[in-house]
Amino acid sequence: MSSSRLPVTVVTGFLGSGKTTLLRHLLSEGNQRLAVVVNEFGTVGLDGDLLKNCGFCPDDEVDERIVELNNGCLCCTVQEDFLPAMEALLLRSNQLDGIIIETSGLALPKPLLLALNWPAIRSKVFINGVVTLVDGYALSNGSPVGDIKSINEQILNDNSVDHLTPINELFRDQLISADLVLISRSDLLSAKDFSLVSNEVKKQGNHFTNILPISNGEIEPSLILGLSNDQYDISSINQHDHDHDHDHDHDHDHDHDHVDVISEHLRFEFPIEHDVLRKLLVKLVPEYQILRLKGRCWIEGKALPLQIQMVGSRFNSWFESSNDDSWRPSRAGLDLVCLSLKGGVEKAIKRSF
Repeated sequence: MSSSRLPVTVVTGFLGSGKTTLLRHLLSEGNQRLAVVVNEFGTVGLDGDLLKNCGFCPDDEVDERIVELNNGCLCCTVQEDFLPAMEALLLRSNQLDGIIIETSGLALPKPLLLALNWPAIRSKVFINGVVTLVDGYALSNGSPVGDIKSINEQILNDNSVDHLTPINELFRDQLISADLVLISRSDLLSAKDFSLVSNEVKKQGNHFTNILPISNGEIEPSLILGLSNDQYDISSINQHDHDHDHDHDHDHDHDHDHVDVISEHLRFEFPIEHDVLRKLLVKLVPEYQILRLKGRCWIEGKALPLQIQMVGSRFNSWFESSNDDSWRPSRAGLDLVCLSLKGGVEKAIKRSF
């Protein structure tokens, strides 16, 4: 149990994109003590029930670890519902490793991200990343959602919807806010169709955001949840979706379902400034397709090391003590673990100094 800031991971995407399936996988396979805030419309908590039944924690903890907010989308009910829910969870922060927020597909992500910077909670959490799920099969057929009729009915019939934003505008907002985009149902796509879907996602979102395939919610949890303290010595992580049998009239090339993620443990002893380090790491993200980075920077003249957390180009840092047995340089330096799709980050940093 730790007094350090809790990572908050935001998972967004339209109805049917695979958010709940992904969360069930993360809860059962992530080996972390997680709490989940589920934002749904209406009074029937289907997503909450599916998460509660996945056996991720003892039965007597389920009601405290799954928080359901059914009074409208989070972007419209921040003060009334979201902030009190977060404050209640943070009272138990020493019993948690992180918090996941599953937003409704009708919610705008940006107001939620702003809410995480509110004075009551900003010193206790950091944004671990915004993950947007995209239904790849639906998008390959011309729509960001597979069942547009159901979503339109939800918008028209649910009085808790406080804003009416066109579907395409919501989709763009989800993509622009994303630190990582997961293309779900990628096992139904040929390599050519997956490439077309990826290009469409880049065109509508941030061109530098990393895009990964996912099927049946299966992904290496550390890519979503971040690296825990006991993962500093990992040498490699291989992430790939499993192929499944499908009754189709045509063959699929599943080469795109295999993703090799490279882990590099980087240690340097040299003086470096905070802003210089931030600019360098952000610059390296698109070139080496850096998914995640975690570590510490010892800056001359500072009593405490700078804690660093990155997902894509989102850079978080704050000064915080490290464990007594942690590696540290004689004067100044870096201790980082980097997960990327292209190797060579260590050499790139060395060349910069």
